[in-house]
Amino acid sequence: MIGEEVRYGRGPSGVRLAAEGRWDELLERFRLARALHDPLAGPLGHLFAYGAPAGLGAGLFDPAGGAATLADHDAGPLWEVFATRHPWPVLDALPLPPAVARLAAHTRVLLGEELPAGERDAVGVPYRLQPWEEGGWEPDARVREYLPAGGARRALHLVPPGREGLATVELPHPGKRLTGLPATRLLAGLADWTTAVCVRGRAVDAVAQLAGGPEVTGGELPFAALYPALVHLASARPDRGAAQGRLAVWQLLAAMNGDGAPSRAGAQALVGRLRCLVWSEPADELRHLHLALEDPATGLAWALSGTTAEPD
Repeated sequence: MIGEEVRYGRGPSGVRLAAEGRWDELLERFRLARALHDPLAGPLGHLFAYGAPAGLGAGLFDPAGGAATLADHDAGPLWEVFATRHPWPVLDALPLPPAVARLAAHTRVLLGEELPAGERDAVGVPYRLQPWEEGGWEPDARVREYLPAGGARRALHLVPPGREGLATVELPHPGKRLTGLPATRLLAGLADWTTAVCVRGRAVDAVAQLAGGPEVTGGELPFAALYPALVHLASARPDRGAAQGRLAVWQLLAAMNGDGAPSRAGAQALVGRLRCLVWSEPADELRHLHLALEDPATGLAWALSGTTAEPD
């Protein structure tokens, strides 16, 4: 927080205020920075969201605070920092804005907390992880691990994770792409460094649209093994949290299934029949994602591919 005393007058730093439990002062300093559109607002809010008692922490999200969409750009959104610090019964009792409460609930679900069975959010996503959502990763790898003084650590999920178990796959000649489908738009919108396409055909037909040559090193994986990477992809930006990644994947599955809204039964049926193909490219950078999803019930297949040297 270099320069904080220059902007706000000489006095204790935000770190010191947090260490001394002077939460009211820290909250006021955050609100001033927020009102001035000062980049220090994010780090100050992080200190408050991480350490303040739950009852006070809700003050970040009142109209005067305006932090519902604010992020510490070295870490993640303030609502996610706050949600990782308190169990759902505590969060549920707070006067949080509905949008923040919904994201906090999904965050707790991703952390392994079981909310009441049968509950779902306003669009139909259940407040409980389904079996196909749990298998590919551990609870402590699903949401960023936030640090007391700022910043965060997060696991890196790659698809494919390596070349072990993959074999040479010959690809057909690229055919015609289908355009205008909502599922393709949602798949493309998961990140700004990937490309998505849809074809009528098999997974290999979709791969042929994006692969760098007539053959790839690839293999089949269950959707459960790909799910963590998709959630990670959709929540990689510092202003997005894992809960938003989960919601984006559920919305994608609903669109692929032709449903108007997500549903437990629809997602389960689609996940059970999807044929998933992953492949690697010689030019893969630090982060890469290459996968195809084929739905034999509709005869449609989607491919998503990208690589970047930038970590999230």
